[in-house]
Amino acid sequence: MGKRPQRRKHVPQRTCVACRTTRPKRDLVRVVRTPEGEVMVDETSKRSGRGAYVCRQRNCWEKALAQGQLERALKVTLTAEAQAQLREYASGLPQLLATESEENG
Repeated sequence: MGKRPQRRKHVPQRTCVACRTTRPKRDLVRVVRTPEGEVMVDETSKRSGRGAYVCRQRNCWEKALAQGQLERALKVTLTAEAQAQLREYASGLPQLLATESEENG
């Protein structure tokens, strides 16, 4: 009897709320509104609450915050404190992600 062909592992896909690009879930950062109403970055993607995903690049974070896309996705009005925390997190991210052609070239 021959070997069974190897099955490809399913990779969950999510869409960035800012640029609307679909990427593997691991390539995005989850922002969550907890049941208590607190908004925070969820690096583990395990916190309970309503989540929204944003690319790991500063441009998408700035766009999502400036145009209210995060607020709409999380169905919450962000406090000044929550916005400041999210902007601070975004400041540690690269301005733009390297494209696949740049990484391979």
